[in-house]
Amino acid sequence: MRPMAQIAMVMNLDKCIGCHTCSVTCKQAWTNRQGMEYVWFNNVETRPGQGYPRRYEDQDRWRGGWELNRRGALKLKAGGRLHKLAGIFANPRLPEIKDYYEPWTYEYRNLTDAPLGDDYPVARPVSQLDGKPMKIEWSSNWDDNLAGAPAYGDLDPMVERTRRQASDKVKFEFEQTFMFYLPRICEHCLNPSCVASCPSGAMYKRAEDGIVLVDQDRCRGWRMCVTGCPYKKVYFNHRTGKAEKCTLCYPRVEVGLPTVCSETCVGRLRYLGVVLYDADKVTAAASVRDEKALYEAQLGVFLDPAEPAVRRAAEEAGIPYDWLEAARRSPVHALISKYRVALPLHPEYRTMPMVWYIPPLSPVVDALTETGHDGEDAGNLFGAIDTLRIPLEYLAELFAAGDTAPVRASLEKLAAMRSHMRAVNLGEEPDEAVTAAVGMTPAEVEEMYRLLAIAKYEDRYVIPTAAVGDARRLEESALPEGCSLDYEGGPGMGGDGPFGQDSGRRQLPLVSVENFHALRRRQTTDDAKET
Repeated sequence: MRPMAQIAMVMNLDKCIGCHTCSVTCKQAWTNRQGMEYVWFNNVETRPGQGYPRRYEDQDRWRGGWELNRRGALKLKAGGRLHKLAGIFANPRLPEIKDYYEPWTYEYRNLTDAPLGDDYPVARPVSQLDGKPMKIEWSSNWDDNLAGAPAYGDLDPMVERTRRQASDKVKFEFEQTFMFYLPRICEHCLNPSCVASCPSGAMYKRAEDGIVLVDQDRCRGWRMCVTGCPYKKVYFNHRTGKAEKCTLCYPRVEVGLPTVCSETCVGRLRYLGVVLYDADKVTAAASVRDEKALYEAQLGVFLDPAEPAVRRAAEEAGIPYDWLEAARRSPVHALISKYRVALPLHPEYRTMPMVWYIPPLSPVVDALTETGHDGEDAGNLFGAIDTLRIPLEYLAELFAAGDTAPVRASLEKLAAMRSHMRAVNLGEEPDEAVTAAVGMTPAEVEEMYRLLAIAKYEDRYVIPTAAVGDARRLEESALPEGCSLDYEGGPGMGGDGPFGQDSGRRQLPLVSVENFHALRRRQTTDDAKET
């Protein structure tokens, strides 16, 4: 056993209202600069839909993730080292800008500077890449709220796969269609194919918290990582020539604050916490032959932080006590391993993703209510799950490699929770047979309800405080009092250094860590004076 700790996320899709607040705040925090206009580390997709970039799930085309060779060993779908070396200067397996979208702005000055005349001035769209007028044809949320679904819905790769199994399950007539929102960020996988694809070794997975990052100094812009990521969450900055991706807001996490997308989420659907896993089991779990068994295989990699043997092994591995306590209280561990209502996104890619999702149940209730039946009666809900407007087969293609059993089990637990809590809230005697039917006790159902429905801030985001004590080592404020260029007559003695105005001079401790500490106090205090 080789225990390691991972910061992971769970999103409850039942709560997502598609407001895109998470996308906008992430954009403002991380990608609001030149070269990143088309980039969204966080985006919210309407499903069914082609996604962003278009048809990113079509791995027959993009060759992302892993597959098994004839011997049953893992290999990159895009090819090994020799294959990459042969095509290192010409990589055809990349989305083009049209697959993302060509970013644009408008000629707003024309509205104010146009000469007087009989016609109203128009602010034409202008490309942010070449400054020329352009026609808007696609965007990161072009499929929003099923926009153009009759024309483009058939292009969703998951619709194609679902129809191969059940041709009548997905229809795009207005009265028969369905939709739900799917927020996506980097999965910060346990077995990241982007890291394995990088020829220069610039991409790495942090040992202390599992966050996958790009070393900008080592990145050479080969873009093999873009091909290797099956979720297409690595982007190329065409201004700097470097790859960039979601950082899981690690400067915030290091001081105990949640990610920006979690902090600003209107629906409060995101949960952050620590998961312990056995690093020695990752390769074997990702190499399971049957794709439908990958979900259970990944569950087998996770460790129970309450077990004494696990705690002893974790302490011997150097995992801090605060991290073990955070793992024990982790909402992510509870939703994934204890209640088993959260599922991974596309486990068939064999990357072992660490952003999991609770499948949506709300349309079941709405559909039943419209037929005149009690939408929250357990008997009605259990019977209706197989005939949902959102087909089980479609959800299974997203979250269980086509296996409907885990999806049905998750939805049945959510239905049982709704039925049980309605009885409690109405002062009725709950039927214990309802919770027993899904393998849970009434107490467990009520605990799950508190976590999913009314959890407080500190219950949704259990981020270990050990990172606060370690932040000075991780951040730039640990720079020594003197710079290596501070020698007699050197650039550190005055003037600009070789790398700009701030290089080569005596460094004072920077204040980013202190700023984050102040931000944390403001966001978590009940004292108005602190804000």
